Amino acid sequence: MTYSDLSRRQDPHDFLERYLATHPEDVLTVGDVVPADQGVTGLIYELAARGRDEMLFCRKVDGVAVPVVSNVFASRQRIARMLGTEPSGLHEAYAARAAQPLAPRRVDSGPILEVVDTDAEVDLATVPMLRHFASDRAPYITSGIIVAEDPETGVGNLSYHRSMAHSRTELATSLHSRGDLWRMLAKYAELGRPMPIAMVIGGHPLFMLAASARVGYEVDERAIAGGLLGEPLEIVATPRHGIGVPAWSDFVLEGEIDPAARVEEGPFGEFSGYSSNRSTNNLVRVTAIMRRRQPILFDVEGGNTAEHLNLARIPRESEMAEKLKSRFPDVTAVHYPTSGTHFHCYVAVRQSRPGQARQIMLGLLGWDPYVKTVIAVDSDIDLTDDSAVLWALATHFQPHRDILTVDGLPGSPLDPSSTSDGTTSRLGLDATRGPGFDGKRIEISPDALAQARTILNSLNRQGDTHV
Repeated sequence: MTYSDLSRRQDPHDFLERYLATHPEDVLTVGDVVPADQGVTGLIYELAARGRDEMLFCRKVDGVAVPVVSNVFASRQRIARMLGTEPSGLHEAYAARAAQPLAPRRVDSGPILEVVDTDAEVDLATVPMLRHFASDRAPYITSGIIVAEDPETGVGNLSYHRSMAHSRTELATSLHSRGDLWRMLAKYAELGRPMPIAMVIGGHPLFMLAASARVGYEVDERAIAGGLLGEPLEIVATPRHGIGVPAWSDFVLEGEIDPAARVEEGPFGEFSGYSSNRSTNNLVRVTAIMRRRQPILFDVEGGNTAEHLNLARIPRESEMAEKLKSRFPDVTAVHYPTSGTHFHCYVAVRQSRPGQARQIMLGLLGWDPYVKTVIAVDSDIDLTDDSAVLWALATHFQPHRDILTVDGLPGSPLDPSSTSDGTTSRLGLDATRGPGFDGKRIEISPDALAQARTILNSLNRQGDTHV
């Protein structure tokens, strides 16, 4: 079957082929058999321990009948390439594209319709799932993007929800973020009927990035995906409820969430670095499984990995950077460090008046419900370097003068230090130099650095490791 009327630019397989061809050094292809039980996770954590973040392509995974691609979002450089920019322009490129949404385009056919099992044919054992951590309750779907449509307006919503098999035809999932999907489920509960949903497993990376977009309830993230792609997202209708899902998907599960049904779910290795069993324990009854004839599992590595964190924080950073720079023109950069999971943020400020950094930190702590700690530094500090930020904290910060705290605010239910309802306190640390700061940074002259590079380059050419 050919799909001449569809755009190959939206095919995740085409993305993989093109990226392999143009950046082979940034893809680790594994031909050996990798265990489905923590094998992919082990590779990713070992790469990270060596300071590496390549996209991982496992051709053979024991117990899973399809190739597995993971770690796609572990590199900011890779995400920037998807958006046609460099890491320094990542926030601006994302914000510019997301600000030009394109409504999805309905099409009649697509690879996702090549195999469709319904009703009695449904068997979740045919859907590939990996165990990511020894502490996980079961193998999990980690790249599952639930698509649902408002019962009154038809506006769609995309959101990630970890899911595990509960039975042959049922999934246990968690809506712990209590975002727009949770709000939509409440609408269906008021109507006294289950909420129709479709779960897209993976997809084109820019569609996956759009599913993390921070937009209002009335905004359809499928249109954001179109903005990121630069063309309308091509969608086909699911067999029972007609929900619009990407035509180039690898797997789609169609079903319903019963607002009243509860099943056990978790624990699962979350972004905090802890195994979390905080869950809404929702049940998905699957009525159809759609797939390509030769699918690939586009997995998202869980835990406190760069992939898991980047996928959510790039849209958050972009939104916060845009808001802060618009309201406070002296903000020069915003960064969420991997070391702080989703709970720390660094902001660089070009100080022009006393109290400015404090005001900016209050704005950020109020806007982002996940951030617990903000460190403000001067604009000459590299926010992507934890050691540089900690140096600024060590040399510019005085506890009696430069701390602000706010308590009793809603935060993330997945923060293991929060209360059971997710309430947290917030902290701001002003590590800017401030007025009257007495100190001059040490310097090395450009000539001395150039001479040092010449010496070291010469030693490298000679194979000599001793000066």
